[in-house]
Amino acid sequence: MSSNSARSSRRLADYRQPDFLIPEMDLTFELAAEATRVTALMQLRQQTEGVPLVLDGQQLNLQSIAINGAELNPEDYQLTDDQLIIAKVPATFTLQITTEINPAANTALEGLYLANNVFCTQCEAEGFRRIMFYPDRPDVLTVYTTHIIADQSQHPYLLSNGNQIATEKLADGRTRVSWHDPFAKPCYLFALVAGNFDCISDSFRTQSGRDVSLQLFVDPGQRDKGHFAMAALKRAMRWDETRYKLEYDLDVYMVVAVDFFNMGAMENKGLNVFNSKYVLADDSSATDKDYFNIESIIGHEYFHNWTGNRVTCRDWFQLSLKEGLTVFRDQEFSADMASATLNRIDAVKLIRTAQFAEDAGPMAHPIRPEQVLEMNNFYTVTVYDKGAEVIRMLQTLLGKPGFQRGLACYLQRHDGQAVTCDDFVSAMEDANDTDLSQFRLWYSQAGTPAVTLRQHYDAEHTTLQLEVSQQHVATAGQPEKQALLIPLQLQLLSSDGRVDQQHLITLSKPTEQFTFTDVQSDPVVVWENFSAPVKLQQDYQLSQLLLIAEKASNGFARWDAMQVFWSNLIREHTLQPEAPLELPDALINVMRHWLQQPLPDKALTAELLTLPDFDTLAEQYLHIPVDAILSGLTKIKQQLVARLEQDLVNCYQLTGTTPYQYSEEAVGRRALRNRCLSYLALKPDSTEQLEQHYHQSDNMTDTLAAMAAAQDAGLPLIDTFAADFANKWQDNVLVMDKYFSLLASNPESEVFTSLTKLSTHPLFSWKNPNRVRALFGAFSMRNPKQFHRADGRGYRCLAEVVAKMDTINPQVAARLITPLLAWQRFNDQRRDHMLAELKLLATKANLSNDLYEKITKSLL
Repeated sequence: MSSNSARSSRRLADYRQPDFLIPEMDLTFELAAEATRVTALMQLRQQTEGVPLVLDGQQLNLQSIAINGAELNPEDYQLTDDQLIIAKVPATFTLQITTEINPAANTALEGLYLANNVFCTQCEAEGFRRIMFYPDRPDVLTVYTTHIIADQSQHPYLLSNGNQIATEKLADGRTRVSWHDPFAKPCYLFALVAGNFDCISDSFRTQSGRDVSLQLFVDPGQRDKGHFAMAALKRAMRWDETRYKLEYDLDVYMVVAVDFFNMGAMENKGLNVFNSKYVLADDSSATDKDYFNIESIIGHEYFHNWTGNRVTCRDWFQLSLKEGLTVFRDQEFSADMASATLNRIDAVKLIRTAQFAEDAGPMAHPIRPEQVLEMNNFYTVTVYDKGAEVIRMLQTLLGKPGFQRGLACYLQRHDGQAVTCDDFVSAMEDANDTDLSQFRLWYSQAGTPAVTLRQHYDAEHTTLQLEVSQQHVATAGQPEKQALLIPLQLQLLSSDGRVDQQHLITLSKPTEQFTFTDVQSDPVVVWENFSAPVKLQQDYQLSQLLLIAEKASNGFARWDAMQVFWSNLIREHTLQPEAPLELPDALINVMRHWLQQPLPDKALTAELLTLPDFDTLAEQYLHIPVDAILSGLTKIKQQLVARLEQDLVNCYQLTGTTPYQYSEEAVGRRALRNRCLSYLALKPDSTEQLEQHYHQSDNMTDTLAAMAAAQDAGLPLIDTFAADFANKWQDNVLVMDKYFSLLASNPESEVFTSLTKLSTHPLFSWKNPNRVRALFGAFSMRNPKQFHRADGRGYRCLAEVVAKMDTINPQVAARLITPLLAWQRFNDQRRDHMLAELKLLATKANLSNDLYEKITKSLL
């Protein structure tokens, strides 16, 4: 990488406490598109004697510095590309710094930026240094008072953290609005938004009788699309009080929806900033999945008020302290609001695809990483979602009451502090009088454990013996592994489908024996609810898998059994791709029964009838057989349609249509009906049925189902649907994102023409992360046939986009490159194409740290 000089990483082991604390700060923003003036008045207190004051700062135009009112001369300080250093300062003092920044030029969308005439901030992880010179680290907690000065005719709402304390009309016609947040917080939780919005107002009475004002700000004309989000917020607030006795603490809670945003949402204290796709919804433009995501993410950001804001991270290596815990909390909330089974299935799908892939690749890291070059690269499925699984294991081991005692101890002990993952585990230990020393390894050890289960049944003594072992493979930087503490929730299923016993066993050694008594027949051992983020390896016969799928009391286990069956069948096909692929009659009979008599939970029925996707199957292989997997899936679908056609038709008709509503029952009914449609589209005479489904649809879920079915079946009808859809929704950017994603998923080669054409669409913008992810993220992640073309065209397409985006928005570029990082897991031809693209990217001058870190790790 001759064009990129060596760069140094930061290490957890190098942590030391901040040299200076800043108990209070008064901030004034004079907003202007290209020259916003920021004046900060800070109270500082030295913690380490005799050290210089070092403040972080990037892309700032320094105007003035004063200590205790005395202005500094240029020789009194040193200014570098990313720091302001003052060699000599008093033990306690007042520091005033004025800087000027250019929000309009900030396409990285970090710090303060201007997009769509809205001023907005994003400071996590290290965006505050783009606003002012400051120790940009999460363990410096400050009480903020913020003043925003702007032309209120252009920006009627001037918002920041905490409670509004004053509004003043200035002599020059501008308005000054002041906010005060009484809770000390790290700078990553600072927020400012200024713009023109429609405001939805409501209120919430807490369990102690306080009235909290709720305000949700959306783009003008979008008010009706914000009501579901407001109702979801109130449900989340009530749930947190009921489940954990946690009450909101400010007088007002605000949510602002913006279209230009790198993340899903941000939990800034009292002023959450949301990507508009996770706020705006109505019955005609939002899918069932959109509604689910809105409720989940609204809950997630609200729950951060305690698990992330009131108690925050000491350093960014502890990110899972707040994110893993809060993802777990939002999953529990979603499970109580809708189908717990489907919520669990969705969570496990993400772990088994994206997270297992991350563990198997060059970016493998534990949920508490040891070292990093770019902090933005910490925001991973390992830190978030595997982190949530680690929290879930604690609840499994301690029980819900024990976990709740531990969480209460943690929050009471550390309220108002910046702490570590060890502090969290210690609170769990102390509240439950237990030793979690071995469990702590989950925080420091990377990789996906493989757990093997073998059983021996003794009919004479009616005992079952299980031999359970755990294996660990080396990951980057961690060649040696230790045995983990792994909880396994098991169900013993008799041959007639009766649940004989349920057990929680805890594996703590490389191999252990577990004996169960009074087991009346040789059982099928069922793994419930994915009780640990491991790959469980167990030899099942087809009859046993079908027994689990039909009879197990745990819905997740039923779905999992079908996933194992399909994975085994595809594996056999990859070994003999030219051999006939025949589906056994027993399987067809079970699927026919589900179609004829769907379960009360129709969404679970739909999942039982759904084949694993490409990514799920790919994770079963050290070297991914792309063509064999895709071929196997196609052959299976064709057989299912041929043998179950009439049952699919009958089930489709049975589920019928009713006016749209978002409810658990209605969501399940649509899921089952649309699953049937996806198979029926493969019939030679499916056009009329697809047209009827599309034109009779009164909701986005059904509309997109018809379009996806037509496209996946390779029917010319998709062109008619796409033209009609684009004409109808041409003014709705969020719906057009769905259009971009659908066409980018076209498994035929004309997708490349579509990508080029859509990148010049009037609604497409390279500066908007939503648009780029909708088009090129969908292509690379949801179109395996064309992305993994043997000639490398798909890889080249993505690499060109990544290179372009790195000059605009490095965070987006670094996330888009992920599929290319797995180059070592493909055959010679595909591997060589991927590697060539990565090496070419490596030669680009001035790569961002975000992209540089991922490329260099992948090429080691």
